[in-house]
Amino acid sequence: MKFENMGYENMKADLIRLDEVMLDYGLVREGQWDYERVTYDRKFELKEEVFYLRVRGYAVEGDVGAHKATIQLLTPLLGKYYYPFGVEYGEGETFPTSLVNQCKKILDDVKAEVEKFAL
Repeated sequence: MKFENMGYENMKADLIRLDEVMLDYGLVREGQWDYERVTYDRKFELKEEVFYLRVRGYAVEGDVGAHKATIQLLTPLLGKYYYPFGVEYGEGETFPTSLVNQCKKILDDVKAEVEKFAL
């Protein structure tokens, strides 16, 4: 599920500050990066289902591996995890309304924080 029209596609920010804000909201960038891309994930376990809120971005300047980059954010996603296949974001997926609302709130709060230092 894409969280479109939230304004993330219009934001660029410093990687270090972005890492700090995302972590404050439970969005973690562990090993999900390469020298040009970043992925922040927050895991939700509801009953016997697992979901991931994912915020992605790519470096428009600098190097992610060197921790010196300007990141262009992309449309956030909500996906459902299927063992052993991975996360599916397709239109055919269904998501609990309470989870969607919780994710929208997190994304609104993150956006408000990032806008304070966005480039």
